[in-house]
Amino acid sequence: MAKFRYIHVEFWQDARVLEEMTPEDKYFYLYLLTNPSTTQIGVYQITKKQMAFDLGYSTESINSLLDRFIKVHGLIKYNDQTREIAILNWGKYNLNKAGKPILDCVKKELREVKDKSLLIDLLPNIPNQTIYELFSRYVHDTSTTSGEKEKEKEKEKESLGEIRNAADDAINFYQQNFGVLNPFITQSIIEWVNDLSEELVLEAMKRALAQQKKWKYADSILKDWYNQNVSNMSDVEALDMEFQNRKNMPKDSPPVSSVTNKPFEFDINAGEDWV
Repeated sequence: MAKFRYIHVEFWQDARVLEEMTPEDKYFYLYLLTNPSTTQIGVYQITKKQMAFDLGYSTESINSLLDRFIKVHGLIKYNDQTREIAILNWGKYNLNKAGKPILDCVKKELREVKDKSLLIDLLPNIPNQTIYELFSRYVHDTSTTSGEKEKEKEKEKESLGEIRNAADDAINFYQQNFGVLNPFITQSIIEWVNDLSEELVLEAMKRALAQQKKWKYADSILKDWYNQNVSNMSDVEALDMEFQNRKNMPKDSPPVSSVTNKPFEFDINAGEDWV
């Protein structure tokens, strides 16, 4: 992962940026070009949940922005199954030089791409011939037989099926206690089960119920746990204990100065406007 990304000043002079993009579009596009998941080749894996977390948007807003950038601006492609995104004009400014370190990095990252079809539309925007040939060889590689490709697809389907099955209890719990599910909340539950665990998703919903709150409150709890690198109930109990100890501290005790030692406090008013 690079520590920085170049953004050319031409970005602000581009006719499409000037005439077609809203301020929100420009913000989102800059994020896609510079976020920590970006790679040298312009294809990288990132979840919609991570984008929402980084930008402070809802998952629905991210879905709308992705759809706009795919269908209206024609600047990206996104594979929902592999969670990979391709910045189609990335090569214009980032793949114009081909020293050995860059070529080694490009080779490594090309091997890590799961959906080769994402690379096809990047080819016309790669000015450097050596890098263009690397991409081309990888895109048209026939070393994997059709039978192996089918097996890979089957494994991917099985994996997605397992994720959905793993979320069954959480989905049933929501329906029994919160009401009818909509597609966005269903997808959000499945993604949280995949990113954390069903046990933690159930616990977050139980806490929302205890506060007579809706799904957004549970979602905010899960975001806090994700940010705290919580992976199981033991971690949750440790955070709860830390929070209680802090509440029970004498008023004249010095405040905790380290940000890393400050426990998250959940906003009990979160989620009032989201079913």
